[in-house]
Amino acid sequence: MVLPDPDAVDQWCELLIHTATPEVGKQWTDTGEIHEQRDLKGRAEGETRTVPGHPALTRILRRHIEDEELKPGDLLFQGESGGILAGSVIRRAWRNARKAVLPPPVFESPTGRRVYDNRNARLTKWLNNGIPPAQVAEGAGNSVAVLLATYARCVEGQLPDLKRRLEAAGDLPERPSAD
Repeated sequence: MVLPDPDAVDQWCELLIHTATPEVGKQWTDTGEIHEQRDLKGRAEGETRTVPGHPALTRILRRHIEDEELKPGDLLFQGESGGILAGSVIRRAWRNARKAVLPPPVFESPTGRRVYDNRNARLTKWLNNGIPPAQVAEGAGNSVAVLLATYARCVEGQLPDLKRRLEAAGDLPERPSAD
């Protein structure tokens, strides 16, 4: 993670994703551990992915790092002994957060039921806000083809803006008169 200087005008941070440590279960790993450490899908070994972090996230992260007295190399969110946070803890916290802020019918619905659903919502929002698909795909760790195959049907409400932009680009040139 790269946090900007607190006095910088641009307060966007960068999240540097370099490995994945999915919770797969002891029976599915070679080590007998619950988590399996891997390189990123679709990337060369050791390659990283940079994801932009909104200034609000920068503020939250800065405060969290200070409150937890984290040092370089520490996990941002740690389990009891400083290791990986248990998936059950994350799922319980997510469920409690949803329950605290959502009306009962929405809480009971599938909307945002899994933490992973945030990824889908964020990618859809970026596309609907007109962020170029190549940039969205890069942040998501997908190809543009995979991104659009998955999310193209979710993009809506951009046609009026696109029409204005096309009109602003000018009309076709007039055909020369045949004198």
